[in-house]
Amino acid sequence: MASTVPTCCHWVASSTRFTFDTSNSVCYVKCAMEQHVSIGQWLLRLTVAALLGMSLAACDSERSSEPQQPVAAISPTTMADALFSIAAAYRNVYANEVVYRLQDVEDVIKASEQWHDEKALPLPAQIFRMGAVLAAKQTDAFSYTLLSKWPLNKDSGPKSEVERKGLDRVIENPTKPFYSNETVGEVEYFTAVYADIAVSPSCVSCHNSHPESPRTDFKQGDVMGGVVIRIPMR
Repeated sequence: MASTVPTCCHWVASSTRFTFDTSNSVCYVKCAMEQHVSIGQWLLRLTVAALLGMSLAACDSERSSEPQQPVAAISPTTMADALFSIAAAYRNVYANEVVYRLQDVEDVIKASEQWHDEKALPLPAQIFRMGAVLAAKQTDAFSYTLLSKWPLNKDSGPKSEVERKGLDRVIENPTKPFYSNETVGEVEYFTAVYADIAVSPSCVSCHNSHPESPRTDFKQGDVMGGVVIRIPMR
C-alpha cells in the first residue's frame, strides 16, 4: 500500500538528505499507525538514506556529461569513521527519543523483539540490523554489522580473528576504534570496529532481563558490543 509522509511529523527530503523532528515522536507514532505503516519502516528508510548518501554522492560522477572537478580522495579510515558517526547518531536518537521516551517515559507504545506480530516498536539492535541488510542490497561500497561477546542472538557473536580482537580492544578502550586489514574469501577489506555503548536505560533493562542474555549486569555507559564496518580495498 502506498503511503504518504505525515505532514505533522516535519519530514524534509531531498535526493540525499533527510531530517526528522524528534520532538514530535508521539505524533510520528500516531501518524504511522493511522496510515498502517510500521515505525520500523519509516526509521529504516531514514537511517539507510543517511548512510547511503555519502557513498552514492561520491560514486555518481559518471551520470553527468559536464566536465567534472577533481575529487579529493577519502581514506578508508575517514570513510569508516564518518559512516559510524551517522549510524551511532541515529541509533542513539532511536534508543532515547523513540524507544525510551515512548515506552518508558510516556507509555505510548512498547518495544518488543516480536515487534511485527505485537504491533510494537522494533528494538534498537533490530532497527540497526534491518538497515544493514537493506544497505547491503543497495551498495557494495561498504557493509556494517553489530556484534557482541555477549550476544542475545548467537549469530551475532564474533566469527573472525579480526572481529574478536576488535571487540576486545574497544571493550578495553571504548574511545579508541580498532582498525585492521583482513581477507574474506578473495576480497581484501579495511575493517574498523567501534564500541557500541549502552546509551539508554531501555538498552540496559532489555539485555539484563532477556532470558537468553549471557550477561545480566550491564549499566548505562557500558560497552555492550561493537559496530564492525568493512570497506573493500579495490
